[in-house]
Amino acid sequence: MRAAFPVLMAAMLALAGCSAPTAVPSPGDDWSYPEDPPSDRLGWEAGVWWNESIDVNQSDGLDAAEREALVARTMARIERIRGLEFRERVPVEVISRAEYRERSVFGGDRSDGYGAWHNQVWEAALIVGEDRDVAREFDALYGGSVQGYYTPSEDRIVVVSDADEPRIDRATLAHELVHALQDQHFGFVGTRTRDAGLAHNGLTEGDARYVETRYLDRCAAGPGNETATGAVGWACVPRPERAGGGGGGEPVNQGLFTYVYQPYADGPAFVHRLRERDGWAAVNDAYDDRPVSTEQTIHPERYPADRPEEVTVPDRSGGRWSRFDLDRPTERLGEAGLFATFWYNDYAGGDHLADDLPYSTRNYTAGPSDGWAGDRLVPYRRGDGEHAAYGYVWAIRFDSVAEAVEFRRSYRAMLQLRLGARVVDREAGMYRVPDGPFADAFRIERDRRTVVITNAPTVSALDAVRDPPG
Repeated sequence: MRAAFPVLMAAMLALAGCSAPTAVPSPGDDWSYPEDPPSDRLGWEAGVWWNESIDVNQSDGLDAAEREALVARTMARIERIRGLEFRERVPVEVISRAEYRERSVFGGDRSDGYGAWHNQVWEAALIVGEDRDVAREFDALYGGSVQGYYTPSEDRIVVVSDADEPRIDRATLAHELVHALQDQHFGFVGTRTRDAGLAHNGLTEGDARYVETRYLDRCAAGPGNETATGAVGWACVPRPERAGGGGGGEPVNQGLFTYVYQPYADGPAFVHRLRERDGWAAVNDAYDDRPVSTEQTIHPERYPADRPEEVTVPDRSGGRWSRFDLDRPTERLGEAGLFATFWYNDYAGGDHLADDLPYSTRNYTAGPSDGWAGDRLVPYRRGDGEHAAYGYVWAIRFDSVAEAVEFRRSYRAMLQLRLGARVVDREAGMYRVPDGPFADAFRIERDRRTVVITNAPTVSALDAVRDPPG
């Protein structure tokens, strides 16, 4: 998926095998084929070569013939950059922003049980408080920013146009065509946690944005000119102006945005590192060994060896408190989740907008989150319906005792300085936020490399959510 502010799209499920591209000659970009080849070739799709001129004018929208030509040449150019052959044509539909909002619901299952569980996950991250519903926050985030998406189940691309006439932004089209190419060669696989899902997207979205960036560089250079990477520029159809922007509606939660943006910020740098090591073959191979945590995409040097540790949270609840009975009763938010927690509460330090990795647009490293080794978040509840009470246990493991100590110190300080928490029992690590959307009781404990955060509506309920050891 590509967005005005790029965002995450999950639900890419089918897994397919991978094969090498057809071996073909590699003529220069200034060379023109005299006629169509007898069979499919890299850089040729639906009768159009990557370097052919096409008669397309988007000022009054795109008719069917113009759209077909634009899609065919873009597919040929994606092949030229990525070194993979499209196995099938990819249908492209253009819809309005209003129609897109009507079709799309991003908050997940709207049932009361999952909705409350979902809310607890993001309340634990101190990003969405009790005065907000996470499903509505995600709807606001995606509804105004998405410019297009690829649907694996239907093998088609949908482009969202903010103009009255159907228009296609070349960056959006190139990005989503890479997703179609990925699906045809590698497939998409599901994950059990948000952290693992973001990590997989670090590869797929990173691959798509990396190719998109190189595509746009050629368009910016223009015909016959060289890009900074030495590629030859192309003549490209002018990008349509956005008609008043695609925003509107409710304001976007910047904490959620920071979290879901991570694959788009760090993924291209991750892919670039792979390609610098062993060309596109290394990127292709990564689909057989996909990154498994955001730690690996935030720090590409930690892939593939540094894998997350398994963290468990034994159920020690009582007093009518219990875990949620859902198909996925626990969650892992990963290093990106810890970073988003501290950044959203203005306690990450450093410059979030700066990163010295090539192709990375934002910095997702912070002292309190950098030593992440694994985590497990478990929502709890007591009762049902409007009288239900909620809490959670979040166990986070670090690479060293020193990093666990730093996290606990930083988390306690953040509660006090940013949320106005008051100390109840410093030795026991108990705090209470008296008011506001995160008004609850907290207990922050450390056992060697692991920090456990227990949350409940009141101080007296903390032991019922999680009875502390001995």
